This record gives sequence, C-alpha cells and structure tokens, in this order.
Amino acid sequence: MPDLPHANRLRAGRYSQTGQIYLLTAVTWNRTPFFTDWRAGRLVVDHFRQAQTEEWVDSLAWVVMPDHFHWLVELKNNSLSALVLATKSRSARAVNARLERRGMVWQRGFHDRAIRREADLQAVARYIVANPLRAGLVTRVHDYPLWDAKWL
Repeated sequence: MPDLPHANRLRAGRYSQTGQIYLLTAVTWNRTPFFTDWRAGRLVVDHFRQAQTEEWVDSLAWVVMPDHFHWLVELKNNSLSALVLATKSRSARAVNARLERRGMVWQRGFHDRAIRREADLQAVARYIVANPLRAGLVTRVHDYPLWDAKWL
C-alpha cells in the first residue's frame, strides 16, 4: 500500500480547516424526539449561539428537528470534533435539566460534510431550514420555531 501524505491525519480523526464551511448533523440517542418540546430545542440553539459568541464558528444556518440537528458553519477556532463535543455536551446537560431526566441525549459521533465556497450557500441554507416542511411538521417554514439562516 502506498504511503499517503495525509494517512496519519485521517487515522487520527477528522480534518478540520479554519475558514472551511461544514454542514454538521447530529442525532439524538435512539432517535428520541426530545425537541418536540421546542423549549428543549431552544437550549440547543443557545449552544449554537454560544459557539458563535466564543468565536468557534460563524453560524450560517441551522435547524433543530425533533430528533436531530443540521448546522451550517464556517469554522473559525478549534476543531470540528471539539466544537461538536462541546455543543452536544453543554446542550445535553441543559436539555436533561429542562426535561428533568438523566441519561444520554445525543448519539456518539456526528456527520460532517465540507461545502465548497463556490456552492450556492443560500440554497444549502434553504434546504436545511426546509427540513420541517419535508418532515410534515409544518406547512410554512416560518411556523417552525427552531431554525435560522443568515440570509433568510
């Protein structure tokens, strides 16, 4: 097998690049719909905003669905793994307190996809925030309380 220049980095985990735009997705434990209670979902949103305030990311768009979230970010400081770990950990504590429960809120890991700068980011954002429509949760995006996008 040929020696690949980035093989060690790939084995060590994800590659995070400052300034790169990523679409992040995380799923709740056993797909439990914790965020049908929109106030619990707002706690996740609070931690998206905290990551922005701490200058880890520039949040471009997000939606918190009953059992997962999609978050479009431009990575600023820190790694993807550190960002998602902190966001999931902090939000899990807050959600458990809100719902007066103990235990797992998030499944381990997350999915990430790098988005090319030349991609139509507004189209990606529209796709993200239209999730509640496609899931049949609302008939108009503006009726769903757990989304935002920089351009919309």
